[in-house]
Amino acid sequence: MNLRHATLHQLRIFQAVAEHNSFARAAEALHLSPPTLSLQVKQLAETVGQPLFEQLGKKIFLTAAGKILAEACQDIARRMDLLSDDLAALQGVERGSLKIAILTTVKYTVPKLLGGFCAAHPGIDVAMVVGNRENLLQRLSQNQDDLYIMGQPPEHMDVFCEAFADNPLVMVAPPTHPLAGKRRIRPERLRHEPFIMREPGSGTRLTMERFFSEHGVTPINRLELGSNEAIKKTVSGGLGLAVLSASTLDAELALGELVQLDVVGFPLIRRWHLVYPRGKRQSPAALAFKAWLFEHRP
Repeated sequence: MNLRHATLHQLRIFQAVAEHNSFARAAEALHLSPPTLSLQVKQLAETVGQPLFEQLGKKIFLTAAGKILAEACQDIARRMDLLSDDLAALQGVERGSLKIAILTTVKYTVPKLLGGFCAAHPGIDVAMVVGNRENLLQRLSQNQDDLYIMGQPPEHMDVFCEAFADNPLVMVAPPTHPLAGKRRIRPERLRHEPFIMREPGSGTRLTMERFFSEHGVTPINRLELGSNEAIKKTVSGGLGLAVLSASTLDAELALGELVQLDVVGFPLIRRWHLVYPRGKRQSPAALAFKAWLFEHRP
């Protein structure tokens, strides 16, 4: 066995098969024909001297050797990314790549800032992923991106976090709701009101539940939805109240589809945070976006 004979091309193909758990899907993702892909994996297995996959029924699984090689491929991919960043650094900040993962709620504000950054730095290749809190925490634990933007930084991870903007949460209702237009509504008056909530673990939901707990109120959970857009539509349909980020509500409030309730203690002020693993080496592109974000923050 001489792994020096293995090529980066073969390792990239093997990694794609391992990630997709499918030769066909990996071939499609890499724009290769299935026979070409299978041949490369076969040649890599011959170089390793052990089978890399085993097939049980219609499914394929990594062998023990395959699992070890898959971990090595991830290390090699990360090292190649660092090499790319180092080479870009020699050319200055106008070259390189940037991968950002943002919370779904932030998609109403951050993409505008990102657009300005891209216009100012057209040579930087930017990729952005939008997901819920669970998605971002999973990506963060696997160090898949350069920077993460979320509301509540994880307490169980060793991360650097810095707040860059306020994120006020407000309570909304349909315009026909009996409390619409009332002044200084006490939280206790909401004890029997149904609420449309985000999924468990959502930062918005955690903040809302903490507020009601402090006032001895257990909100009625009528429905759980995984997106702000779905919640807004459901509330405007008269199925309940909701607590949402004010940044998501400009259009609905302007059109009169929703109204903001004057509840004592609201708005609940949260912060948007820039997060990344502590000790992670930041590329020139990531440092440039971080500076841009704090300079142009809302």
